[in-house]
Amino acid sequence: MAALSDTITMAIDRARKAENGRHAELLVNDGPLRQTVIALRQGVRLAEHNSPPAASIQVIRGVVKVTGEEEAVLETGFIEALTHHRHAVEALDDSVFLLTTVTSVPGTESHGGHMSTTGELLPVREEEMTDSEQATAHAEMDHESGGGRSDS
Repeated sequence: MAALSDTITMAIDRARKAENGRHAELLVNDGPLRQTVIALRQGVRLAEHNSPPAASIQVIRGVVKVTGEEEAVLETGFIEALTHHRHAVEALDDSVFLLTTVTSVPGTESHGGHMSTTGELLPVREEEMTDSEQATAHAEMDHESGGGRSDS
C-alpha cells in the first residue's frame, strides 16, 4: 500500500486532470467499513445524496462546504460527522478529504438502498447513482481490479 501522503498527492493531481474534476481512491474496504480519499478541484460539487448510517469527513487539504439540513465550511484539519440527512459537498479550494463510512447496519438500508441485507452491493444502473455513489463505486472497482493504485 502506498503512503497516505502519496495517495493524497496522486488523488488531487488526478482530480485536476479529470474532466469531472474529481478522483476517489478506496483505502479501506473491511466489511461495512469504507475509507476513501476523495479529491475535488475548486468549484466541483458532489450532488446532494443520502448519508450512510454512519459517516465522517476529515479535510486533509483545502476547504469544503457541506450543505444539507445543516451547512458547514470545513478547512484543512477539521473532522466532522456527516448528518443522517441528504447533503452535498462543494470544494471551495482544490481539496482532498477522507470519507469514512459504515455502509450497512443490520435492519437499515444505506446508500439509497443499493445494499443487500448482507451488505453486498446490488446491481444498479450507474445513471441511478449520485455522483458521490458513482465515485465510491468506481474507486471500489479500481481497488478490486488493481487499477489506479500503486502498492508499495
